[in-house]
Amino acid sequence: MQATAHTYDPRTRTGSVLLDDGTPLDFDRAAFDAGGLLLLRSGQRVRVEFEGEGSGRRIRLVTLQTF
Repeated sequence: MQATAHTYDPRTRTGSVLLDDGTPLDFDRAAFDAGGLLLLRSGQRVRVEFEGEGSGRRIRLVTLQTF
């Protein structure tokens, strides 16, 4: 799924994205590291993958969206 980077803390390597419907979702260090990224800027388009469902759904991977 595509999203837009909203926040990112380079010290903790955690942050949040906004889904295209405006829903904010946080990601943890493991999800950031799984994508192999070194840095993320607010406004960048990203691709996210989830695991779990409902209230247990979490981002497991964050990568840059490429066209």
